[in-house]
Amino acid sequence: MFFRMMPAASFEIFWTVTGLFIKRRRLVKRGTVTQKAASVRAASNVLYKASTAQKNTLLKAIGQHVQIQTSSILAANRKDLAAAKRTGMSGAMLDRLMLNEPRINQMIAGIRDVRALPDPVGEVFGKIRRPNGLIVEKMRVPLGAVGIIYEARPNVTIDAAALCLKAGNAVLLKGGSEALRTNGELVRVLKSALKDCGLPDGCVEFIDTADRAAVTEMLQQEQSLDVIIPRGSQQLIRFIRENSSVPVIAHGEGNCHVYIDHPADPAMGVEIVVNAKTQRPSVCNAAEKCLVHEKMASVFIPILVEKLSKAGVEIRGDKRAQSISRQIILTTEDDWRREYLDLIIAIKIVNNVDDAIRHINHYGSHHSDAIVTKTKAHGDRFLREVDSAAVYVNASTRFTDGYEFGLGAEIGISTQKLHARGPMGLIELTSTKFIVRGKGQVRK
Repeated sequence: MFFRMMPAASFEIFWTVTGLFIKRRRLVKRGTVTQKAASVRAASNVLYKASTAQKNTLLKAIGQHVQIQTSSILAANRKDLAAAKRTGMSGAMLDRLMLNEPRINQMIAGIRDVRALPDPVGEVFGKIRRPNGLIVEKMRVPLGAVGIIYEARPNVTIDAAALCLKAGNAVLLKGGSEALRTNGELVRVLKSALKDCGLPDGCVEFIDTADRAAVTEMLQQEQSLDVIIPRGSQQLIRFIRENSSVPVIAHGEGNCHVYIDHPADPAMGVEIVVNAKTQRPSVCNAAEKCLVHEKMASVFIPILVEKLSKAGVEIRGDKRAQSISRQIILTTEDDWRREYLDLIIAIKIVNNVDDAIRHINHYGSHHSDAIVTKTKAHGDRFLREVDSAAVYVNASTRFTDGYEFGLGAEIGISTQKLHARGPMGLIELTSTKFIVRGKGQVRK
């Protein structure tokens, strides 16, 4: 449900699991978001000229500050978790919200990895020498001022800042209300590092309010922001796409599939499906569907059902799958499009690899899909014909991640085709410009 815009002191937008609704209340102070967006724009002009050494020094300082302030970050996170539990937040969302020392260490490792990556800014490529002697090339440049709107995951605050800063971008952050204390503490740490390195405070700005009207104001900052990258529910992303005057790079949902081909190694297939479903079921690259070739079904499905049941997974399936195991609950048509983000999986028996590819392209979300097969030709066809951001042969979909792909971290996983697709790392946070060198040529 969408709405007609009303005067700025009248309404706040709230997202719920069922959609959007409007509630009368005092809105965020007019101009706060505009001022912060302008601060980010001004800082982006400074970062545009920053050297690789300056940016790497900043990232090193951020990692050190996060390490030193671990206890205060975790204390803030505990308060957010307690508040979220009182509101009845689901287990999957609580998992996304939760920080602990291993996750803090992973954040620090991500910063360190981003620091070690080559700086894409200033890279020159695509040289063409024209008949008139002009030399035409492309140069990578920062996007500029980036807005990030996200829900639940406070690690995004650090990942997004590290990637944006290394790519020469200033960033305006708007996290969800459920992580307000944690994100506020993380931004305080980021700003301390900026101060130590003599860089503008506006390189990282944070909209520190739970008032969702701030999102509406942020979407109208086309004079200051170059792009907005949303991460969160499909309701949030749909709203942003339909109401933003700033270009949007969207993170789509993850209705991911694993297809068990014939012939395939059953043990490998079971291990991949169980990992893709259970290793962390609340994330977008977890497998939600398992497609099984009809010639593998009678052998494979009973073993898979036993392993998944032991892991606490609810198993749904079509009538053919249900006829093999009474533990399988019959699916509805809606199941094939659903992203469960929970310990639930749906199994479908298909006739062949063509049937599997058609099903994935029709029902999938174009995020991450895998085939388990012994036939190279089938694997090659799957890689070529499945229209997803990441496609796998004989590996778990859980690898669709900036860190796992060697990008250091990611700012999101884009399921659209413009301007980036898949995990968004440093290169995806740059644009290009043409640079042309001549010797006095004029056009005739």
